[in-house]
This record gives sequence, structure tokens and C-alpha cells, in this order.
Amino acid sequence: MKLVDTHCHIHDTGGGENHTRQLWEKLGLNDDQLIARAKQAGVEQMICVGTDLEDSRLAVKFAAAHDRCYASIGIHPHEAKRYVKDGTTFKQLLQLGRSAKVVAVGECGLDYFYSHSSPEDQATLLKLQLEVATALNLPLIFHVRQAFTDFWPIFDTYPNISGVLHSFTDSIATLEQALSRGLFIGVNGIATFAKSPDQLAIYKRIPLSRLLLETDSPYLTPAPYRGTVNEPKHVARVAEYLSALRGEPVTRLATASTKNARLLFAI
Repeated sequence: MKLVDTHCHIHDTGGGENHTRQLWEKLGLNDDQLIARAKQAGVEQMICVGTDLEDSRLAVKFAAAHDRCYASIGIHPHEAKRYVKDGTTFKQLLQLGRSAKVVAVGECGLDYFYSHSSPEDQATLLKLQLEVATALNLPLIFHVRQAFTDFWPIFDTYPNISGVLHSFTDSIATLEQALSRGLFIGVNGIATFAKSPDQLAIYKRIPLSRLLLETDSPYLTPAPYRGTVNEPKHVARVAEYLSALRGEPVTRLATASTKNARLLFAI
């Protein structure tokens, strides 16, 4: 199988957010070992996703130093209040987005499950990042949780936007709305321990032409490896699980998702 991990945070092995870095330290592997293990599992390319300006800089630096890695630059909705009144945020993201091997903007979006930043601040930062993506002609990696009612009106004001709904778990109705807008759907280890028939039905319903695979490592470790630190090699486990769930040959599913990733991110 040839696979792409379209969402990971392996650039945080040497810095970034404390909890993420501590998880990588717990795993006890360096960058080269992580990438080698991914390669052995068939993972040929990885996208390192930024969650704030500092983290995005780390992703860009990491991607520049590793052949198989690319970067996405963005500000997570949890961090919106830190940047919403900073008049330099747009300029900094725009400049960072012109760096080598930057293939997307994000992760950005709206998250109402937690209240780390107000809905108003989140919306302001989402619009700003949509402007950045438009200026750079880049796709977006969206993080949307319990907020699609507010997300769609913002998204729909920006024509010709492409992207992926990262870690999608919402509903079939929302899935259909996303597909009608041409978005890709990112699936990770959550699928392997989902119990709800409605949620499992979502994973069966995603067209192969719109499916992307991801790990969100070091988080969301798939079954049967729950309780351990996730890493990019486990995208192969996500592919195997979805293959069995959907009744499709794993090679077909892997080929389609890899084609989709390379199309969306131009890698």
C-alpha cells in the first residue's frame, strides 16, 4: 500500500505545545525513527499541521528538513482569542504560507464543544485564514466541532475554496452538505473505536473519491493500540479498518485516498 497521513503533528517532537511534545517524549522516538516506521507501513508522505503561529513555523521548518513531510500553517479555533486583536496575524500567516513545502492553511475552523475562545473570535480568525488561503491559492484543513450551523454561512461566502473536514464525526446530513460543496472528508483512528451505528454509517457513506486518511498523531490512537501514543504508521490501521467496514479491498481504498491527498495538496 501507498498511503498519505494527511494530518499529523510530528513536528512537535522538538517543541510546540507542551502536552503534544510530552506525548512524543513518552513514545521515545526521534524524527527519523518516526518517519522510517511510517515508511515501513507504506506511508509515503505526511502533512504536519500547525495549530498557531509558533507551531506553524515549527511545521514549516520540520517539512523543509524531511523529504517525506509537508506543512500546513494555521491557527486552531481554540487559540483564536490570542490572535484576534493582533493586527499582524494576517501578514505573518501570508508570509509563512509562501515558505517551501507549505501545502495548506489550517487547521482552522470553529469548535463549540470547548469554550477556549468565543464564537465571535473564532469566526473572525476563520475568515482571516480563508482570506489567507484565497490569497495563496491553497486548500484548507478545517476543524469543525458542533458548529456547522455557523460554519457553512462563513464557508459559503468564499467561492472556489477547497479543503478537508479533518477528523469528521458529525452526521450523514452534514456529510452530504460537505460533499455538495466539494470538500474531502478526513478519517482517523476514531473510526476504529466508534460504536454508534449512525457514526459507522457515515464511514460507509463517504465516497472513495472524497476520502482522506489521517492519524492526528500523537492523538487518537486506533484500536487495538488504544492507550499508546499514536504515530503516522497507524494510518495503515485506519485503512485496514475502513476496508473491512466498507467491504472494499484495502489496496483500492489506499490507492483512492492517496490519489485524493495528492490531488488536494498538490504533493
